[in-house]
This record gives sequence, structure tokens and C-alpha cells, in this order.
Amino acid sequence: MASTRSRLCIQGDDHLQSMFIGTVMRKVKSRTWKKQRYFKLQDDCMTIWYKSKKAGRAHSTFSVSDVEAVREGHQSEVLLSIADEFPPDRCFTLVFRGRRGNLDLVAESAEEAQSWIKGMRKLIENLENMGESERLDQWICDWFKKADKNRDGRMNFKEVRDLLKMMNVDMNEHHALRLFTMADKSQSGTLEDDEFVLFYKMLTQREDVLRVFQDYSADGQKLTHRDLEEFLREEQLEGDRSQQRALELIQRYEPSDTAKMLHAMSIDGFLMYLGSPEGSIFNPCQQGIYQDMSQPLCHYFISSSHNTYLLEDQLRGQSSVEGYIRALKRGCRCVEVDCWDGPNGEPIVYHGHTFTSKILFRDVVTAVGNYAFKVSQYPVILSIENHCSVEQQRAMAQHLNHILGDKLLKTTLDGKVPNGLPSPEDLRGKILLKGKKIGSLEASLNGVAEEPLMGEVSDEDEAADIDEENLRSDSLHRRGKKSKQRLSKELSDCVVYCKSVHFSSFKHSRIHSKFYEISSFTESKARKHMREAGAEFVQHNARQLTRVYPSGLRTDSSNFNPQDMWNAGCQIVALNFQTAGVEMDLNDGMFSQNGRCGYVLKPEFMRSPERRFDPENPQNCDGYRPVSLAIQVISGQQLPKVNMKEGSIVDPLVRVEIHGVPADQAKQETRYIDNNGFNPVWYDNLQFNIHVPELALVRFVVEDYDKTSKNDFVGQYTLPFSCIQQGYRHIHLLSKDGTSIPPASLFVHIRISELA
Repeated sequence: MASTRSRLCIQGDDHLQSMFIGTVMRKVKSRTWKKQRYFKLQDDCMTIWYKSKKAGRAHSTFSVSDVEAVREGHQSEVLLSIADEFPPDRCFTLVFRGRRGNLDLVAESAEEAQSWIKGMRKLIENLENMGESERLDQWICDWFKKADKNRDGRMNFKEVRDLLKMMNVDMNEHHALRLFTMADKSQSGTLEDDEFVLFYKMLTQREDVLRVFQDYSADGQKLTHRDLEEFLREEQLEGDRSQQRALELIQRYEPSDTAKMLHAMSIDGFLMYLGSPEGSIFNPCQQGIYQDMSQPLCHYFISSSHNTYLLEDQLRGQSSVEGYIRALKRGCRCVEVDCWDGPNGEPIVYHGHTFTSKILFRDVVTAVGNYAFKVSQYPVILSIENHCSVEQQRAMAQHLNHILGDKLLKTTLDGKVPNGLPSPEDLRGKILLKGKKIGSLEASLNGVAEEPLMGEVSDEDEAADIDEENLRSDSLHRRGKKSKQRLSKELSDCVVYCKSVHFSSFKHSRIHSKFYEISSFTESKARKHMREAGAEFVQHNARQLTRVYPSGLRTDSSNFNPQDMWNAGCQIVALNFQTAGVEMDLNDGMFSQNGRCGYVLKPEFMRSPERRFDPENPQNCDGYRPVSLAIQVISGQQLPKVNMKEGSIVDPLVRVEIHGVPADQAKQETRYIDNNGFNPVWYDNLQFNIHVPELALVRFVVEDYDKTSKNDFVGQYTLPFSCIQQGYRHIHLLSKDGTSIPPASLFVHIRISELA
């Protein structure tokens, strides 16, 4: 089982051996908070255990699977603050998935630091390379250890019964005892490693999958090559390639060599195929970059962040370069930098006139330079909200040029006056500045000197927007109106294709606007334009870029629904990435396609200024083709427990939500299943009509039903309608944070048909 493999992996590796013995290191939270802790890798090679040297029995653990990356040296604000005290070769940072804070550590020696850095990286790599069945094995092993209270590697029936409750299953005791006795091959009254795996497999027998298997199996024992081919053609709609696909799937997923030789698939192989990425609801063909990346920037939806420097809310939250690193690693391509005059001539970044902490502009630029192209080669836009004096704007320009070097786009691609925006492909590896610019792009290319601009150096100031909307409150009103000050030529010269301009009207833009001009709207202004002139807004966005950002009243850093803005073709829809919820689920779902590169090509009817697509009346657009989506929610597997009270079991229900143009907004639910989060079965049918499938997102949500209060969230998965695979599919659920929660999944059957 997994623990045996773990010991083998430790034996051949000095770094893991050292971690297994344990190490005393300093855990650092700030310049003044540095405490010694004893860290040790557990024998499962999956868990890190640590405790205070002084505290009695108190200890903590975390799983290697929670760690996303290991950063060497002074690569966090906390470690940078103690750089004068501890050399970089003794320092490292463990970066956790989701929104959990980093763990900053200082080892006693460079050798010990290297053991942990290299050892952790090896463990992370091992996890990433695990197959589906190994992951499941590991998951079973983790549960076995949790339930084996006396740590003797065996489990009696009482321990097994407790384990079932922990695993979210309320099972008839007689049935559980019968399975326990069948699995106890040694007849010792306890289950050991392999016997427990057998017990688990009996417990998780998938009657739902077996039913499908037997529908297509001639003898009920196996799927011949022809049986599988028929299943792929009839159910999975693989079409002409079914014959070749059947052979490929047998080779890839069938565990039995004998079955492989016979070109057949057993129930085990069938289960592994259905649980794999190829059996997933998300079409693997659309997980890589599959879209045309050579169109103008304004033809793409662009993953965009608001107040990127914040890790919490915008009144008292902590500002951190970590916000930029996290957003960029999630594929974000437009980040916001809110700049103010700082001490010693150094510009600072924070949420002005609030209690949020402050960080140096140069540290932000360094982080962006280091992480801009780790997950995507396509351009990053720095959206500057500039409140600085001319002197500190010069310092900003100096930092941008010095730190980013060739990555910073300083002039048009060929140095000539262009007649349209370049494409993401043209701008690979480039960082663009979005901000105010003195005069026109044409004038600056032709060397015409213009007077420095006197006026608003930033077009986005939430306090002023709030005042404008007559939503005055004393605490916010005191922030004052938009500042009138000069713009430095040096900073102006860094702006090329994203010149911020004030928006007057769609008519004015149509006649006077240049392709490189970009306007910003608060969410309420954008909604007003959509209500009053939806089709014109779509046409405007076919010609130039638009940025939409949350209202300044959202002091808790909550988000608006981005779908409303995408319906109008707005490209830069900026969300608070630090705030989990349905809005970020939609953003993650939209940008989960096209290689997660942060750019998604808009539908053809939104890219042509001649087409008149109105999101309120989609049926009037050429090429209108509505579809019907039929979903049978069959079953759930190993849903996580949400209420940790002893004996509490989930009562799950599944809600399917359609997010799209107003006519497509819809939701339907299954029944709830009493006391079974382990293997609930529904076979409930849900049906939707979708008018604009090109813009629709489908969100599957699992909740724990509660008749007296609000249902608890269990898990969700959101994907573009255009990326759905039909047939029998698994949906691998994600947590509130958007991180995976294996092996939790839903099993569904999907059919899409054109509406007459």
C-alpha cells in the first residue's frame, strides 16, 4: 500500500531521510516573531508534522498535497524583512494552494535548508506524477491512518465504524459487518493494509457504472473492442474515431495485461477511463491553447484583477506583493497598481486613504517581472492608478525601465504608426502599461513634443465615483475628489497601446476615439450603458478595450457578476481575486479553457463592428442557434464533510446553474439525499434551453441540505458550455478556493441538441 511505497522512496534519498529524522527550524511571521519549531516528515511521505520546542503536546500538521511550490532564499516580504539577519541560503518559503498564507522558514544551516527544499520538491513532483489509482490508494491510506487510533496497522470493527462516519457515510451496521467479515481474509477480527483496500473497494462498488458497463457488455464480464467502440459512438459521441479511440483507451486504462492482449476492457479499466481527464466533463482538446491568438487585443476576454495588492478587504487588509504573485500564477493578465507618494522619494502601493498596509512600487514591479510569464507567455497589462507627484512618477518610470528592461513595451512593435491593436501573439513576453498619456500615440512616434498634461493623472478613483453616484458617507467622502496634477513625460512615454481616456458617449467614441484608447467604468456605470444601449456597447468593444471594476462601496472586497460584463463584450473585467465565491468561480471557469493563458477569444458576433448583437435580444442576431442541454445527475462520490460535528453526515443536493445572457440565466436542483455524502445516487433529470451557447457558463454546485438554515457549500465546478463533453462524464469538484478536493466527484450524463 501507499505507506510501503513511501518507505521505499525515503530509502534511496538523502534529503527525504533527513526530513524523516526531523529538523529544528525557525518559523518566521515578522521581523519580531521568529520561533523555533521541530519539523518532521511522517512515514506516509505525505504529511509534515511540527511542534513548538517549548509547548507540551501541542502540534500541527499539513499535507504535502497542500503545498504548491517551494521558493528558495528571500522570496517573500517576511524573509526580505530579516535579510540582514539570516543569509538567503538558509531561508525558504512554502507556498500553499488557495488562499492560505505562506510558511516562511529559516534552517540552522544551508545544508539543512537544501534538504527541505529539494525533498519537498521531490515529494510534490511524486504527487503530480501519480496515476488515478495511486492517488486513490493514497487517499484510502490517509483515512486508514486517521482511523487507526492505536497505530498498530490494524483496524477492528469499531474503528471501521468510526471511519465510515469520518468518511461521510451512514451505513447499516449489519451490512458494514458483512463487508468487514468478507474483507477479513486472515480471519483475525481486524483489517490490515490490503484487507482494508479490499473492504474499501467493496464499500465503493459503483452500481451506477456497472449498470452502464453491462448495458454494452455482451457477456457482462468485459467490453470487447467492438462493445467499447459502440459505447464511444452511441454514448460519448466520438463519431468516426471511435474504433481507434477504443484501442487507445484499452491500452491506456486497462490494468489487466490479459484483457489488453484480447483488446478488451474490464470493469476496473472502464472505471479508470471514466475517472480520467478523458472521461471528464471538460473536453481535453480545449485544455491546451486551441484558439486563434493572432487577432487584435480587443477581440479577447482578458483575465483581470482589481486591487491586486490586497490579500483581504480594502479598508484594513494587508497589502502584499504576494497578491500579484498569486494572481499571475492563476493566469491573470491585467493587474492593478494603486500608486501614491511614499517616503524617501519612493512611490508606494496601497488602497489610498484607508488603513491597508503599504508596499514599495519597485517591489511590485520586481514581482511582476519575475512571475508575469510563468504560466502564460501572453502579454500582461499593468493598470496604473496614479496619485503621485511628478517627481515620484519619474521614479516609477525609472523602476519600470530598470527592472523590466526589454519586457516593458516602450514603443509600437515596428516603431511605426499602427492602424489597429496588436494581437496577444504579437505581444508574447511583453508587459504593457495602462495609464494616462500626454498627447497622441501618433504625435509621440513622430517626435512631436506636447505640453505636459495638467489634469487627472488617473481615470479611476473610487471615492469620486461614489460621490458622483450620490452615495455619500462621511468616512468615504473625506477621501476627497479626483486629484488634478501634472503627468510626467517619462511615465507618459511608457504608455503605448493602452491610453486611459474619459468616456463621454458611444457616439463620441465612434467618431473620435483611437483604437489604443481605453475607458474604465464602475460596475454600475457599465450596467447603465448595457441597459440603455447594449448593442452599441458590444460594437464599441469590438473596436477598443474597456475595463470594468467593482464599486468603491464594496469595502469588503466582494465582487460583481463578471458574466453581465462579458455579455456586452467588455474585455478587462477586474475582480478581487482574494475573495472566493460564485463570481471568482465564473472567472476561473471562463479562463479554464485555452491553456489557462488568460485570453479567451470572444464569439465572432462580438468581434465585428458590423454585427448588431444585443445581449437583451439575442434572437435578432444573424446565426442565432439556440440549443437544449439535458443533464442526468446520476451519483456523487466521496463528498467532503462540511460539518465536523461527530456523527454529522452530509444530505447532498446538486444545483446546476446556467450563467449567460439574461434569457439564459437559470438554475435547477436535484432532490437531497438523506445522510449520504459517500455514494449518494439521484438519477434526476434537469433540462435547460440556451439561447447564446457561445457565452454560457455551466456551474455545478453541491450543497448540504438544511431545512432550518442556509445550505452549506460542499463543492463546485464551473466550465464554459462550449467545453462540455457529452455522454457519461465525471465532474471533479473544487473547494470554495477553487482548489481540487480529490476524490470528490459527480457522475452525470449529458446530451446537447439543437432547438427546432
